[in-house]
Amino acid sequence: MNEKHKHLGSRGSCFYILGFFGAAYYFISTSVGFWMGVGGFFKAIVWPVFFVYESFKYLGL
Repeated sequence: MNEKHKHLGSRGSCFYILGFFGAAYYFISTSVGFWMGVGGFFKAIVWPVFFVYESFKYLGL
């Protein structure tokens, strides 16, 4: 593996971690009970799925 492609994964990881914290904060802060907060935590883990789905729907793909 050459030096140019060695660190490409770290940018995506940073974006995912920041997105995870933001989504977890949003989903947990808007929950009305404990189990809704637990569900919000799991939603925060898979937030890229929602993002890509809504993006494709918006773009008409």
